[in-house]
Amino acid sequence: MLEILRRRRSVRHYTPQPIPADVMDQLKEAVLRSPSSRGLDPWEFIFVTDKALLAGLATAKPHGAHFLRGAALGVVILGDEARADTWVEDCSIASIILQLACESLGLGSCWVQIRMRACDESTSAEARVREILNIPAHLRVESIISIGYPAKAPKGHPRETLKDHTIKTDTYA
Repeated sequence: MLEILRRRRSVRHYTPQPIPADVMDQLKEAVLRSPSSRGLDPWEFIFVTDKALLAGLATAKPHGAHFLRGAALGVVILGDEARADTWVEDCSIASIILQLACESLGLGSCWVQIRMRACDESTSAEARVREILNIPAHLRVESIISIGYPAKAPKGHPRETLKDHTIKTDTYA
């Protein structure tokens, strides 16, 4: 696992290669194995491969979503706040589990934050995604994970660039 963390970087440029069905099945299994508080699993997922839908999702917010247009897959992470007060945390965990699974399978990925982001002055990114994918009103949109085979393979961050000063032992002082 540490090697996956050492290699993982956000990838925003993808080759046109589609993701094979067996790899897609592994991604689905990985996200369904995500832990959730009290085992309530307040999440649902939409696996989007349709290029027109991905292009629409790329317009969900003015910055940080455009690369969905070139992705082979976008996974929309939905949360049901009526099922668990920890839906944001549980959906966030599912998002990163999916990204780590991508790295382990030779895929690149990048988190697209949707919750609490704007599409434009009058529309939230969440409302835009909800409209594009016909998402029911009771589900919230936490994030979209863009996925594909990397066109560029950035190297992991060197150990010496990590912020060791943010770790304290026993007490803050």
